[in-house]
Amino acid sequence: MAEVTVRYFAAAAEAAGCDEEQLPVASTVGELRSLLVERYGDAMARVLAAGSFLVDGVVSRDDSRAVGARVDVLPPFAGG
Repeated sequence: MAEVTVRYFAAAAEAAGCDEEQLPVASTVGELRSLLVERYGDAMARVLAAGSFLVDGVVSRDDSRAVGARVDVLPPFAGG
């Protein structure tokens, strides 16, 4: 089975309990989002509600976006 490398940052890493892992390939960001919430529960759901994904160098919140070989899970960042 193919896998995707998922890297977590800040609050996303806290919710996952790790900085990086291999997961079964999800074909879209939406499928990956569902997998992560199922796996890590409410803490990850809160991060993903305001966070985003970095797929092939492009930040995305579009659930229909195809997943590449590596996805970074980015929590919301404060600006200023």
